Amino acid sequence: MNLQGKKILVTGADGFIGSHLTEELVRRGYDVRAFVFYNSFGHRGWLDDSPDDIKQALDIFAGDIRDPYGVRTAMHDCDVVLHLAALIGIPYSYHSPDTYIDTNIKGTLNIVQAARDSSVEKVIHTSTSEVYGTAQYVPINEKHPLQGQSPYAASKIGADQIALSFYRSFETPVSIARPFNTFGPRQSARAVIPTVITQIANGERQLKLGALHPTRDFNYVHDIVNGFIAMAESDQVLGEEVNLGSNFEISIGDTVQLIAEVMGADVNIDTDEQRLRPDKSEVERLWADNRKARELLNWSPKHGQHESFKTALAETAQWFSDPANLTRYKHSIYNI
Repeated sequence: MNLQGKKILVTGADGFIGSHLTEELVRRGYDVRAFVFYNSFGHRGWLDDSPDDIKQALDIFAGDIRDPYGVRTAMHDCDVVLHLAALIGIPYSYHSPDTYIDTNIKGTLNIVQAARDSSVEKVIHTSTSEVYGTAQYVPINEKHPLQGQSPYAASKIGADQIALSFYRSFETPVSIARPFNTFGPRQSARAVIPTVITQIANGERQLKLGALHPTRDFNYVHDIVNGFIAMAESDQVLGEEVNLGSNFEISIGDTVQLIAEVMGADVNIDTDEQRLRPDKSEVERLWADNRKARELLNWSPKHGQHESFKTALAETAQWFSDPANLTRYKHSIYNI
């Protein structure tokens, strides 16, 4: 699909990945409507920090993904929907699981129902590698069993299946993008990489962290953005689930040491019990098989192996270490 001349709706455009995706679409000359979470302050999340030319080019819609009427209004006259709006924090899903059902499952239902009733040509729904749970085999391909090891993961499994059911039942043009462990500038400190960077940048050398042994397949946000755009452009992914991953596995402990190295810090680690997931909820191992993305999208990450991962960590650390950015983060508390 040629996206030129198409109206593109991005839900969750005010968030971490969504803001990077929205900006890149505008840079490429596309017509973008940014669905941001309504608030009485008129804040547009990270889009408030976008360059002026990008802000001026955007069509902003403030609403709530849980409201079916607002979703229909936002989707009016749109050709392509990139659905990223979701609650993503795993610890908060232990705290308030009902909110995850409303936002992630019902919100997705609102998207695909509105798409079914409109002339939308494609919906890219955002999944997560957490739907796989601890790897039963590696690398993890799209046929791997789904395991809800947290309320968050369960809600995303439900959302994925709602989206796919509309493709199978009504031929709604849905595809599933499944990014693995995205990181980069603007990420919430609920994630481990910003947690480490913000502690070091604030002068801490005795870091407070959770489990270090689990492995992850980390992906720089700019690579994931390119994956989303490739999904939107592809004519081969309707009804498909596609991993967006690096095919590179590294432990959290080794990741911490790489961050310390690029930031020139000698650190020690204290285990903070409140940062540990319940034993059966911890996802012990993630490692993506990205062959499907390479074959269907001609996509592979530029920062997908040790040295390029290290480069991306250095760029991320530089962004967080800027005082104007660092002051946004509360490094001394546990962010759920």
